This record gives sequence, structure tokens and C-alpha cells, in this order.
Amino acid sequence: MATYDIVIIGGGPGGYPPAIRASQLGMKVAVVEERELLGGTCLNIGCIPSKALLQSTERLVGAQHLAAFGVLADNVRADLPGVMAHKIKVVGELGAGVSYLFKKNGVTWLKGRGRLIAADRVAVTKADGAVEEVTASRAVIIATGSEAMPLPSVPVDERRIVSSAGALSLPEIPKRLVVAGGGYVGLELGSVWLRLGAEVVVVEFMDRIAAGLDAEMAAALQKVLEKQGMTFRLQHKVVGCRQTDAGVSLDLEPSAGGDAMQLDADYVLVSIGRRAMTAGVGLDDLGVRLDEKGRVAVDERFQTNVPGVYAIGDVIGGLMLAHKAEEEGIALAEMLAGGYGHVNYGTIPAVVYTWPELASVGRTEEELKAAGVDYRAGKFPFSANAMAKARLENEGVVKVLADAKTDEILGVHILGPDAGSLIHEAAVAMEFRAASEDIARTSHAHPTLSEALREACLAVDKRTINL
Repeated sequence: MATYDIVIIGGGPGGYPPAIRASQLGMKVAVVEERELLGGTCLNIGCIPSKALLQSTERLVGAQHLAAFGVLADNVRADLPGVMAHKIKVVGELGAGVSYLFKKNGVTWLKGRGRLIAADRVAVTKADGAVEEVTASRAVIIATGSEAMPLPSVPVDERRIVSSAGALSLPEIPKRLVVAGGGYVGLELGSVWLRLGAEVVVVEFMDRIAAGLDAEMAAALQKVLEKQGMTFRLQHKVVGCRQTDAGVSLDLEPSAGGDAMQLDADYVLVSIGRRAMTAGVGLDDLGVRLDEKGRVAVDERFQTNVPGVYAIGDVIGGLMLAHKAEEEGIALAEMLAGGYGHVNYGTIPAVVYTWPELASVGRTEEELKAAGVDYRAGKFPFSANAMAKARLENEGVVKVLADAKTDEILGVHILGPDAGSLIHEAAVAMEFRAASEDIARTSHAHPTLSEALREACLAVDKRTINL
């Protein structure tokens, strides 16, 4: 029986970074992963393929509007097989890259399904049914991630009714796509097929989209998406469905009750959230405690109630974000090596990769009001930013929230071009507990999109220059 210092169940963003870091710190590490490519849900059927499709379709829309820049291009159109080939290529190259990093750092990949059979022992079931047992002398880390939440009234078959995985590989461009759920994934994949020519209708149980993000910014994003052609039915729920020769017929009702209505589509994407993937890992047999939402319960050092068994990422509480899982995994690896590991959850950014993008770090206005925090807000629109005008991408706004007494930045929310990149200046500033004045007095190159963040910080003190 092979013995390792650490055995990690799951090879996604929560699994492979701590494996590499632990190896760098001198530990012998094995990762159990059954997929053909390392990288987990994120790389195989999540973050990466969806971003590849978003990039392809963003370029399509950009090319269709080149005349506004004085550039003429005829017969610009989408080639769906080519778009899918780009996605497959990106996923394959990145998966091969993770395999290379394992070899470079001496990490062992145990290909198969992992199951805890003791606090220090994992059984690995391979594709041919053979079982190998391995021992972990220091820790077993559960990094199995999450899976799409089912909607009982709309059972997924991955043909006409698809999960996010199925929506990445539709065989044709839908005439009408109904998206059940107005969260990150639904908005992103809805945007992909909208740009390719589908009519997209988003059905959301709540009275807003992008729950958890700043409400004002989410409302602004909805308006932009509506201008692009996306339709929203907020405060509605899907209570039933029937497959027809033409596709799927959905029954909708108002969330608060009321008259039902019918909505027809040729494809339906069920995207109402994700849940921790804990089934089949052996947690019940060992008595590993779960919380009220079915997630693995851990302490501040990511240890479960069973000594030697740890968990990180989507399978525990908190935001279900790939980079959150990565930070937790690396912190845990450093703690297991006897060092100091820490995750500042207050500076983990979140991004909705529509176009324009919506990015956020820190607290929202709703959270500050609920906590009774006295704050000041500064805003600056991209319509007054020189680079945004030059790029013809001037929709959106930057909002900075700062403590009214200390001026410490408490939250930054950006709706605009490249918001997912721009947000990281704010994240770094907040990591060092900077004041809005610190960014306001930092020179920003002109013309750049990042000047909008500086102007929003100036607006906190009501002294913008370009507005």
C-alpha cells in the first residue's frame, strides 16, 4: 500500500493548487481524480469552456459592429463547429498544462474515484473496477467541489433540457432558449447563445438577477442585457414541463402565487445554483459532520470533526468560486507544512462574465445598511471615460463604498468593459486596508479604463475631475 503525506480527493481548482504547493514544501502528495483531464468542473465543464465560448461570441458581436470604427468587414457570421473547436482546444491545452505541473512538481495522479475508508486511508476505484488503497500520514483533503442543483419540475436529460454542462455543447443554435435561474452561470451562457442568434428568456424566482451582488449594479446589468435582447421574467417559477415535437413547453407561475402561463422553447437551461458534492466520498461512514445545507463542516483550519480529514472549496461553506477554493487549498497546504496560511474572504472578487462584465469585491450597499455602517459612496460612469469612448464600450459605472469616518474602502463594484480585470486594483488596495483617498491620489495612465476607478474614489469626496 502506497503512503503519502497528503491525499487529495478531487483534481479541480481546490485540489491541484494545494497539491503543487504541498509538494513545493517538501511533502509527498497524491491527487485522486477520475476525469480524463485534471482541472475539475471548472476546467472541464465550467469556468474555462464557458469563457472560451464567451470570448468567441464577444468577438463575433464586435466584428459585426466594426463599421462604427470605420472598418468594413463583409459577411461576418458564426461558425458553430469552429466555436466549439476553439472551446475544446482551450480546455485540452489547459488540462495538459495541469498534468505537466504535476510531473514538474512530483505530484502523483491516482486516476479513479476516491472514497474515504478510514481517516488516513482512501480507496481509489479505477475505470476497470480495480481498487487501490493508499494511506495519508498527515491529511486527507476533500476537494470534490459542487454540482448543478436539480429542479424537480424540470428534469435534466442533457438533450432538450440541459444543465450548464449541456449548454456548453448544444448541437445547434436554439431559436428560443429559456434559462431557469438568473445567476452568474445562466446569464453568461444565456449571453453566449443570445449573441449567436437565439431568443433568450431568463426566468428568475427572485425580483432581481445576480443575487448576492450589489442590487443597484445588478439592476444596471439587467438593463444592459435587455438592450442586447435578453428577456427577463422575474418573480416567476417553473412548476412543470412537457417535451413536445418542437422542444419543451414550460408552465410558469408567479413566485408569490397567481395565474399560470405557458412558455415554449426548443432548449431549456436549468441553472438555479450549485450544491456541495458529498455523495459517494465515504463521509457518512466516518461520521464526518455536514452543515444544514449539506456542506462539509470545518473549523478555521479547514479540519472536519474527524481528525486528519480536511475539506476546502465548494464542498464547504462560502462563495462557490474557483479562486476561493484555490486560496483555501494553498492556505491549508501551508498550515499542514507547519507554516501560516490565511484567506481574507473580504477581498475575494466575484465576476459575472457577461459584456459588459459585472465585478465586485467587498461589501454591498445592502450589507452595509443592514450592519448599520456609516459609509460614503462615489460613482463614475464609463460614458465619461476617454478609453471607454474610444472603444465604444461606454456603458456601465464604477461604485466605491468607503467608511464615512476612516475612508477605508469597504466595497467596490464595477459594471463595464474589462471589469473582471479592473476589480483587482481594488482587491489589492483593500487587502492593505487602503482608503479611497489612496487610490484617488495614485497616478493612473491616461487614457485607460482604470481611470474610472480613480474618479469613483475622487467622487467619494465629491471632487471628480472629469464629470
